[in-house]
Amino acid sequence: MGRRLVVDYGLAKRAALTELRSGSLARDDACDAHPYLLRAAKYHGEPTDASCPVCDRVRLTHVTYVYGDELGRYAGRVKAPAELAAMEHEYGEFRVYVVEVCQSCAWNHLAQSYVLGHGETAPSGDRQGG
Repeated sequence: MGRRLVVDYGLAKRAALTELRSGSLARDDACDAHPYLLRAAKYHGEPTDASCPVCDRVRLTHVTYVYGDELGRYAGRVKAPAELAAMEHEYGEFRVYVVEVCQSCAWNHLAQSYVLGHGETAPSGDRQGG
């Protein structure tokens, strides 16, 4: 079925960067990536061509998380794009969250979310990952 219910958080990102540059948002509050998020970016993230909008020292990394009732114990895990393609055919519906992360200054921001899945809901007794 492909991506659906896509939400782009670009306006929220622009607002946060405007607050940061105006001084109404402290850099420590904007660059506060959790150590687990930084580790996920380092080992499981997808490099991008975009430079960090805060420090401009390194390119941003995208970390992709999945959530959904059908995912069971796999909910909340980091997934690579190839894994998402396989999951789309296996599960009826799940939400994907893409977070951009700077591994240098710890900037992080939700970049996008969307829904994937084949569209059919599994019977309640047939949930995956239990």
